[in-house]
Amino acid sequence: MLWSAGSNGSGFGDLRVTTLHLLRHAKSSWKTPGLDDHDRPLNRRGRHAAQALGLHLQRLALVPDVVLCSTAVRARQTLDLLTPAIKPARIVLEFELYEADAAGLLAYLRKLSDAMACVLLIGHNPALHELALLLAETASSGTLPRAEDKFPTAALASLAFEGGWRALQPHSAAVVGYIEPRQLMAPEP
Repeated sequence: MLWSAGSNGSGFGDLRVTTLHLLRHAKSSWKTPGLDDHDRPLNRRGRHAAQALGLHLQRLALVPDVVLCSTAVRARQTLDLLTPAIKPARIVLEFELYEADAAGLLAYLRKLSDAMACVLLIGHNPALHELALLLAETASSGTLPRAEDKFPTAALASLAFEGGWRALQPHSAAVVGYIEPRQLMAPEP
């Protein structure tokens, strides 16, 4: 279950809590041989998973201050299926998020405005999984897949930490939620 303080994870009293949701894009199609990786669309299973995740996030009343999304087609299509459910205040599409490794993603996040208390980042593996493991407090990292395991498509890791984005450091965030699409979806016929 995702943690929330209010509907956006903005904190309590003088304590500022910032929430980061890391979402790997939904399952993509490999039907078109030779198609550039950046241009691969979602497949049917991926669309179904993104819709199920959108309904889950809507039930939780998650409304991010901003959605940061890779420009890859599969990431943008995942976002398109979530947008009606989460109604983000702002969407930023960044090619940099397509190519970034975990260190690059962390550097990108540390530049965000502290006015953004709740951020959803839609990106790719292995960078997202590595970032989640890098940020997670050692005690709470057991809820995430281990480094040698898979961070599945459409998996969502939610982390919370005290302070603004410049305070985000390795092992500074508590894992407050982790969910995989198989936990939300009925098996397809």
